Amino acid sequence: MLAGLGSVACGSSPASEAIQTGPLAVAVSILPQKYFVDRIGGPAVSVSVLIGPGQSPDTYDPTPRQMASLAGTKIYFTMGLEFEHAWLSRMHAAYSGMTMVDMRQGIELLPLDEGSDPGHEGRQDPHVWMSPRLVAVMAGTIRDALIEALPDRRELFDFNYERLVRDLNAVDGEVQGLLRDLPTRTFMAFHPAWAYFAEEYGLHQVPIASHGKEPGAQTLARLIRQARVEHIRVVLVQAQYSQGMAKTVAQAAGARVLMLDPLAEDYVNNVRHVAERLAEALRES
Repeated sequence: MLAGLGSVACGSSPASEAIQTGPLAVAVSILPQKYFVDRIGGPAVSVSVLIGPGQSPDTYDPTPRQMASLAGTKIYFTMGLEFEHAWLSRMHAAYSGMTMVDMRQGIELLPLDEGSDPGHEGRQDPHVWMSPRLVAVMAGTIRDALIEALPDRRELFDFNYERLVRDLNAVDGEVQGLLRDLPTRTFMAFHPAWAYFAEEYGLHQVPIASHGKEPGAQTLARLIRQARVEHIRVVLVQAQYSQGMAKTVAQAAGARVLMLDPLAEDYVNNVRHVAERLAEALRES
């Protein structure tokens, strides 16, 4: 497949690449990133996303067609996801004219909570986008990268950036209000995607699995004991991952299973939805 990609990259004309016609071609890994870039870039950018609805970043591999579609892409915004570690160097080799921009610049990253899968020690948690405050930081990185690529559209990017930050600040205030004075602040999650959200709003995430791997029998028994001792009453699941093990833990502990999606594209409304559903579940526990 890499040989095929190389031929695609070599077949593009440097002269044609030097001429900017139409919107700036930008690529991202996940749907929330697309939302951020769309909000700031507006009609000046065209954003493609590799990992579509229902797909898991932990198990995703881009298809040859997706890789070929990156020809002509000027900026790829990265997020530190699992597949990026293996594929970004291949993308850069195939399309040397594509600039890689890490959206997490200037952000203090949390260690990845390995839960029952301690096979990736030292890795950093990529789920930064679940904190609206950190998204505001990433928005500045997006704005700066777009201005560098299209300096004549600075006014548009600055205006859209300010509007996005206002929306982020507003939803942050809403979420703080929704999650204030909860009777319990601890929840379990099959996939530990909520560490930044939890840290932002004074919650505590207990992971069941990491990298989509289900725990073994001994770990499962320990998690059930922990859920009972700590009176955990909410277990979060995602459509992108198996739900069987989480439901087993929840049933044994008398907890409620709650499906939420950190990968939904409509970011501001999704963060509000997450807070509303989680607050409701924690108050009922």
